[in-house]
Amino acid sequence: MTGGLWADLADLVLPTECAGCRERRPGLRHGVCPDCVTVLRALRPGPVRPVPAPPGLPPCHALGAYGGPLRETLLAYKEHGRHGLARPLGALLAEVVAAAVGSVGPVLLVPVPDTPAAARARYGDHLSRLTRHCARRLRAAGWPVRVHNAVRAAPRPDSVTLDSAGRAAAATAAFRARSSRDPAIAGARVVLLDDIVTTGATLAAVSRVLTVRGLSPYGAAVLAATRKRHQQ
Repeated sequence: MTGGLWADLADLVLPTECAGCRERRPGLRHGVCPDCVTVLRALRPGPVRPVPAPPGLPPCHALGAYGGPLRETLLAYKEHGRHGLARPLGALLAEVVAAAVGSVGPVLLVPVPDTPAAARARYGDHLSRLTRHCARRLRAAGWPVRVHNAVRAAPRPDSVTLDSAGRAAAATAAFRARSSRDPAIAGARVVLLDDIVTTGATLAAVSRVLTVRGLSPYGAAVLAATRKRHQQ
């Protein structure tokens, strides 16, 4: 009990590295400085589409481009153990879901799962944490929301090491439907959740698995979309 209290008190007076700009500043809230909070709050969700888009990719919305404070905050959360960022990032993801769906109504959120190895390295499935906070934010705003962990991930290579063709091949065999019973939510629109979209191969693969089960996704919501780099 006292360990958590001391950590909270220290955060009020000791300089802490901001997740968004890496500057050391005192009194951060959720690990992000006021300047980076301003940048993140100014982002507005919009449609994104990789070119070329893989078969089966549903309409996608993203909060912003993968750069600046958004990129740094995501990296701090995913790769550097800043789990406290799940709450504000989940709230931002809720804004993307609202933009993707367009009107208040029943929604079934399906997160893209981590591989078992990634979940162990990150002390839990990072997207499941985001999804829980995203769902809470939507419910507080009056949305009927359920979370459904409908797919499981098989071991696969790190996508950072793969080109577009490699990502597509790895994603095709990477996901399997879970045998659990689908949660009942009449008229729900199915929305896939991920943190970043690059080629769209992962979202398309999960979408195909769900479609076979009769859960065809209405759309996908992500926090960031990478910009395609053109060869010189």
